[in-house]
Amino acid sequence: MVEAKNGTTRADTAEGTADGEPPKKEGLLPRMRRKYPWLDHVVRANDAFTERYGNHYAAAITYFSVLALFPLLMVGFSVAGFILMDNENALNQLKDGITSSAPEGLGDFLNQIVTAALDSKAGIGVFGLVLALYSGIGWMTNLRDALTAQWGQQKQQLPLVSTTLKDLLALAGLGAALIVSFGLTAIGGGVGKFLLELVGLENQGWAVFLLRVATILLSLAANVLVFMWVIARLPRQKVSLRSAVHGAVIAAIGFEVLKQVATVYLASVASSPSGALFGPIIGLLVFSNLVSRFLLFVTAWTATSKENVVAVVPPPAPAIIRPRVQVQRGMGLGATAGVFGVGAVLGWLGRRRG
Repeated sequence: MVEAKNGTTRADTAEGTADGEPPKKEGLLPRMRRKYPWLDHVVRANDAFTERYGNHYAAAITYFSVLALFPLLMVGFSVAGFILMDNENALNQLKDGITSSAPEGLGDFLNQIVTAALDSKAGIGVFGLVLALYSGIGWMTNLRDALTAQWGQQKQQLPLVSTTLKDLLALAGLGAALIVSFGLTAIGGGVGKFLLELVGLENQGWAVFLLRVATILLSLAANVLVFMWVIARLPRQKVSLRSAVHGAVIAAIGFEVLKQVATVYLASVASSPSGALFGPIIGLLVFSNLVSRFLLFVTAWTATSKENVVAVVPPPAPAIIRPRVQVQRGMGLGATAGVFGVGAVLGWLGRRRG
């Protein structure tokens, strides 16, 4: 029997199997997977995502995301308020970039937090900084462990102090990358409007439309860079940036789609009296969980691509050398044959002399 690609054997013909049993009808999904490689890739990615506890990691990331969001925004914008104290325009552009990157219902919620952080930039204190560091490191640790698992890397026992410092540096690097992304998005729109006003096209519909398209493309490009860095550089064992390009593009587009879905969801939730009170918190939880799951699934999809799959060949079984020691009493078979041979030769020589 020769095994075919679909798991059957060539002896299983339409007339039946070699044992006389009727052939088993192949399911729809195996046929579709064999016909469409992209579907087979998605199924393999989903299997890897499930086997590597993607849903559990996404829940942990969601918890620490909500826990870390407020302290990190408070500390981050307090620092930004001191640095950009004399440049209110740049500070407003950064603020608009963050609020516009969130769904519509969450944008107003984040705007209130950012405004409060800017108003109390001198009153954060040591406690707020310690709380931000604790929650931020917990979020980054879970995110890095989750990405490491989705890449199929083995979790290792790492020293506490050096690992915490590396997670802190990774958190600072991700924060800088997000600030650059938000800044590019906000500055792109502001510069575009300034250029339109400069050439007198600010009231032309086609020019405003092209500016809107250019701003979206710039936002997508900035998101691709951020997701590429997250997918390739945040795992404990870094992978090449080239291997994460396709996943980063899909993540950037999917993130924009999730924002639109979250906007519709928040609009429906906010219509009820209880939703008006708890809507932003519920929306933040749902949106964070969706983004976490999607990011981990895209990482699993990237890790299961053909160019990233490494065939693991198991080592051969250990060779066992057992010396054989055979003990015999008296003459062995070889010695007996030799004696008979010598006797025959001597008898033949004696007959010739006689």
